[in-house]
Amino acid sequence: MVMSFRVSDLQMLLGFVGRSKSGLKHELVTRALQLVQFDCSPELFKKIKELYETRYAKKSSEPVSQPHRPLDPLTMHSTYERASTVPRTPLTGPNIDYPVLYGKYLNGLGRLPAKTLKPEVRLVKLPFFNMLDELLKPTELVPQNNEKLQESPCIFALTPRQVELIRNSRELQPGVKAVQVVLRICYSDTSSPQEDQYPPNIAVKVNHSYCSVPGYYPSNKPGVEPKRPCRPINLTHLMYLSSATNRITVTWGNYGKSYSVALYLVRQLTSSELLQRLKTIGVKHPELCKALVKEKLRLDPDSEIATTGVRVSLICPLVKMRLSVPCRAETCAHLQCFDAVFYLQMNEKKPTWMCPVCDKPAPYDQLIIDGLLSKILSECEDADEIEYLVDGSWCPIRAEKERSCSPQCPILVLGTSDTNGLLSSPNVNGGGGSMLGGSGGGGSTMGSIENGKLGADVVDLTLDSSSSSEEEEEEEEDEEDEDEDGPRPKRRCPFQKGLVSAC
Repeated sequence: MVMSFRVSDLQMLLGFVGRSKSGLKHELVTRALQLVQFDCSPELFKKIKELYETRYAKKSSEPVSQPHRPLDPLTMHSTYERASTVPRTPLTGPNIDYPVLYGKYLNGLGRLPAKTLKPEVRLVKLPFFNMLDELLKPTELVPQNNEKLQESPCIFALTPRQVELIRNSRELQPGVKAVQVVLRICYSDTSSPQEDQYPPNIAVKVNHSYCSVPGYYPSNKPGVEPKRPCRPINLTHLMYLSSATNRITVTWGNYGKSYSVALYLVRQLTSSELLQRLKTIGVKHPELCKALVKEKLRLDPDSEIATTGVRVSLICPLVKMRLSVPCRAETCAHLQCFDAVFYLQMNEKKPTWMCPVCDKPAPYDQLIIDGLLSKILSECEDADEIEYLVDGSWCPIRAEKERSCSPQCPILVLGTSDTNGLLSSPNVNGGGGSMLGGSGGGGSTMGSIENGKLGADVVDLTLDSSSSSEEEEEEEEDEEDEDEDGPRPKRRCPFQKGLVSAC
């Protein structure tokens, strides 16, 4: 039966089992015969029989009066064309449709609707995965019975070109090729592109081995369930990199929600590759950024507050380091940027794509590099913050210089007591009077002089260690004098009440 099929029949058969339909007729025949020899399931046998009977039933029903008319490849399947009144659901091929009239299982994964045309499930595009081929369109996981644990098989094979791509691709890390066959699972929701979402109790078996599935992130918060990172599952290392047929079995928990699975041949990218692409196509011209600044600071007649400027930090909010590639999302309302290098690296490890400034979605295809801030970073290297002005210009904001660790303070002189047991007051300003109102010292800046000798020690009160050590030495000398000559008169504080220290 298979050997008698035309190209369109072979493409229909291969599309039914999710295999590639591209290539010459002899290649299609080879793939179809491999299916018959190795994986001829009851569903596949019924499909072959239906295609065969449909073809010859249509051929025998053609009018005999027109034998001279050349047979068009499309008219060979007029039965399918007449079935156009029944809604169709496209499969993997761009031009080949499978009539829903049959209502058969597709790879044992799902049943096509019989009356209504159901919209296709779409998955969101992943920046780190560049899709090369679609091996299996998103297909719904349909439970076969009432059991909670279900199994859904899928059979497909790689073309020689796809095998060559995988083998010749570079290794991202030992054992991990850049070109991969990945399995993606999501909710069967057709209203919008879906994020990857695993069903409960998921297990994926490739040929005879189980594939590892990302586990749960532990939660440190009490009462919060741990989250599981749902990412594409790499099946490449367990597949037959040849023309042999691969069998994938998805085990999943049937708890009321509907899921769909899809198979893709992808090329995994790195954060450095995405950064280089962003630098190539995502740089916003400085003049456009300047116009945006003016727009932000434009006077609003309805507002009572006039904004004369806006400050922008040159420090990345992610890593608290100076920006190298200032970046933000076009959908963000702020002018503050974050570093594209670290942002891409963080999303490569744990993809969230959330702006660290406003905590709103910042997907890769919405990122731009601020050309104006890039220019400012190269011109202003001694400031960590700048201010945009109303006219679009900018000025650096430098931190105020810290006060010196040894400020200029008045020097207090600790002199010996006079005849009445009082200290003479120092004259720190060099004027005629005492700063603290004490007696003595008209013009001297170092205190009073008794009998032509300097009767005071100069102590810098701002130096804690030196002052404390000198005070200890003086106390020890005083104690020795007291032991030898008897008690000395007590010193009185030279400062009047209500006055504060100069330092």
